[in-house]
Amino acid sequence: MPRRTVPLLAGEHYHIYNRGNNGQRIFFEPESYLFFLRLLRRYLRGEEQAFEAGHPPGSPETVPAGVTIVAYCLMPNHFHLLVRPHDAELSRRMQRFSISYTKAINERFQRTGALLEGQFQAVHVGQDEYLLHLSRYVHLNPVRAGLVKRAEGWEFSSYRDYLSLRHGTLPQPDIVLAQFPARDAYQSFVESYVPRDKDLVSQFLFK
Repeated sequence: MPRRTVPLLAGEHYHIYNRGNNGQRIFFEPESYLFFLRLLRRYLRGEEQAFEAGHPPGSPETVPAGVTIVAYCLMPNHFHLLVRPHDAELSRRMQRFSISYTKAINERFQRTGALLEGQFQAVHVGQDEYLLHLSRYVHLNPVRAGLVKRAEGWEFSSYRDYLSLRHGTLPQPDIVLAQFPARDAYQSFVESYVPRDKDLVSQFLFK
């Protein structure tokens, strides 16, 4: 496995990405997406002990200590996460997460071999301003792919939480929404996207 060139430091923000091996699907049914999100809680959010003890997400017994998930979008053959780790264990958490998801999918669909395309990719995001542009780009993935006409129509991203159309506890959008006077202002920002806006985040994207 190649050595990671981007150090993953506590308190910094990162855009994390991975896709299916050879471009194949990594989600095969709605439950695949939901299971992926449950594993994010278990391994990235640091809710593993509470998960194993049977405590529901967001309960007082659940104390997220690992990673803040600012935004996410799950696509049929890849995923995007905007995260802020709170310790130096992000790589280990992602490795355990990826192994667990791959093992479960292989068992569920009677497949073998790699599901994901090797080690996840990560880009450091140094300024909060870039987070808002990245969140817009990430949330619009399903629209650009032709899966939905409007971003809020895609169930498997954090966009509905940003707009208060869903009140989930996995994403923590405050750091992005704090840069807008209201949630509808963020929605207007997202809907104002034009192709040239991709230049604003091109340094944080992946080939």
